[in-house]
Amino acid sequence: MISLIINMKNRPTDNCESRIVNLERLGVPSMKKLPLGIQNFRKLMEGGYLYVDKTEYIYNLIEGANCYFLSRPRRFGKSLLLDTIGEVFFGEKELFKGLWIYDSDYGFAKHPVIRLDMSNIPNETSKILRDYLSKEVSARLLKEDINALGDDPGFLLKQLIEGLHLKYAQRVVVLIDEYDKPILDHITDYNMADENRKVLSGFYGILKSMDAHLRFTFITGVSKFTKTSIFSGMNHLKDITMTEDYANICGIPVSSLDEYFSEHIENLRTNKRFKDKANLKESILSWYDGYSWDGETKLLNPFSLLNFFDEKKFSAFWYSSGSPRFLMDLIRSKPESYMNINNAGVSEDMLDSIEIDRITLEPLLFQTGYLTVHEIQFALDDLFYLLIIPNNEVRRALNVHILTALTESDDVRVGRARIGMAEALRAGDLEKTLEILRGLFASIPYSLHIEREAYYHSIFYAVLNVLGLDTQVEVLVSKGRIDAIIEAGSMVYVMEFKYKNCPPGASAEDRRQLSDAALSEAMEQINARGYADKYKGSGKEVIKAAFAFLGRDDIELRAERQ
Repeated sequence: MISLIINMKNRPTDNCESRIVNLERLGVPSMKKLPLGIQNFRKLMEGGYLYVDKTEYIYNLIEGANCYFLSRPRRFGKSLLLDTIGEVFFGEKELFKGLWIYDSDYGFAKHPVIRLDMSNIPNETSKILRDYLSKEVSARLLKEDINALGDDPGFLLKQLIEGLHLKYAQRVVVLIDEYDKPILDHITDYNMADENRKVLSGFYGILKSMDAHLRFTFITGVSKFTKTSIFSGMNHLKDITMTEDYANICGIPVSSLDEYFSEHIENLRTNKRFKDKANLKESILSWYDGYSWDGETKLLNPFSLLNFFDEKKFSAFWYSSGSPRFLMDLIRSKPESYMNINNAGVSEDMLDSIEIDRITLEPLLFQTGYLTVHEIQFALDDLFYLLIIPNNEVRRALNVHILTALTESDDVRVGRARIGMAEALRAGDLEKTLEILRGLFASIPYSLHIEREAYYHSIFYAVLNVLGLDTQVEVLVSKGRIDAIIEAGSMVYVMEFKYKNCPPGASAEDRRQLSDAALSEAMEQINARGYADKYKGSGKEVIKAAFAFLGRDDIELRAERQ
């Protein structure tokens, strides 16, 4: 639903942080309540909830340029940041007592604020999107007693901005949240996505002629479509997505975990669920830390961290809150692109923007939060970003998503397969492992089945990566590249996969010969290239496993113990 907040008084907001506000100054106990599901700034401040202060960033934004863009993953604090900005411009200074901006020289002048939340608006067709925008802006014009003409949403927005400026004698603040949702919902349907893009381009584009009436504009979203395709003519739009000064504008820095969550951590040390209490902090970081936009500072996912402390268990909260369907659709259509995403290297230009008709996986995975910046390098005067999967939560979420998307198995079935395979591998039971694999592959609908080796590899890799075991894929060695290595307790598995295209209607004997040939080729490669040599004398039992794929329901295995 679009929320157009137009008020000269103080209103609710949220937050994100660089430091956590010291609520003890306001008479609130040090053990702060967790703000789960609360997106109301006044309620946070007056109710003694944990609040992460971003107002120094906001001050710098306001004192800097007038029009900004920020891309961040979902559930990472974009909406909270916009609410905080809106609250600053509503001007009731006392609400900010205890925050950085309260003691600054900011004057807290009151401004009319328009807030557009595009995350839940109907967008099944471009006409529905257009009509809904027109209806919402018209309703706010009526509420403000501003006369307007026409039904074009962009023209109505223009009249709203001009009318508010005239009515309140103050320039207007425009905050747009999830600007790209109507496009991303149809990203695998180029025509539909482009039609919605045209509607949004006309709607947002009106802002370029409103500079005389606007005090401040801030636009957020998940993706970074090119300015020319969405914000044509807005040359003053400053993109701070990868700007070092604003790398931590959303999220919780690791330093905050020690200083402000220590009591919550200590409370968990008495909980019987956590066996390794001495390393509880390290476990929390392993699960929810690792996000970075500058390659140096690491941030925790606020949504996941708060839910962890509330539910007192490690779980993929971010994943459970919903996954971008458009991303899974893209991976399903190009499964081979998934296998080498970790440690992916991309140029600054690749991360800077995407086009609807030319989307590549790595930038989209980065923008949606499945990859993050590990290191920034310089080559030939250009920036080069090394991307990695940030933490355990994302790693599990991504691979479960991919496995369910490629096989159309539900999460329950995938979970059972994961537990069953992990137990079988720890016990050295390859027959059971093969049985589980056959069940998963047989669940691939014929409509998704692709006669291509990369398709089977991508599914197999997804299976391995959700096991919770020490798994390495595409391992480079001196004589080649090992498809996969798994360490499970006292067992080490060195795996090689081979695919043979089996003609429709092939006889059982033909299938057997193809399978034998693939198995022999895989095992010969393992032995000839010494893939298992590094484990000699390790004290672990080494099993060399060759897999042959002939189709969705035809998988064979041959194993040798070293």
